[in-house]
Amino acid sequence: MREGYRWRSAKVGSRLGASRIGGSLYDLGDGERTFPNHFHHGMEEWLIVVDGTPTLRAQGHERQLRAGDVVCFPTGPQGVHQVRGPGVVLMLSATRSPEVIEYVDSGKIAAGPPGKVFRAADAVDYWEGEEIAAGAETETTSGAE
Repeated sequence: MREGYRWRSAKVGSRLGASRIGGSLYDLGDGERTFPNHFHHGMEEWLIVVDGTPTLRAQGHERQLRAGDVVCFPTGPQGVHQVRGPGVVLMLSATRSPEVIEYVDSGKIAAGPPGKVFRAADAVDYWEGEEIAAGAETETTSGAE
């Protein structure tokens, strides 16, 4: 794992045989983060603090949490978040596919499937690369012949 993102985890949803709700338990050391600051386009997430005093970064503010706190991160930019230890947290979400995640600080977008990460700055026009070759036949339909 990368420096600043080191943790122990357990996927509790799959261990329970769940197919629609996923859950991961993260044991975060002091200053370690779960993931980069991000939000999901199609999946709401819940954070439940099991132990410790993790710091939540959300909507440009930081606040310290404690055992028993529950936070919901809605879909879209209003759900942007990052969690930093120390603490043990349970993250719950629907297991929905496909999914798109935006990483706000680094300007990246992840799409899954296929599980690829792109720079948002590399965005292109919808029609780029969709030129019709000269002389190519186009299909037309007529209501009456």
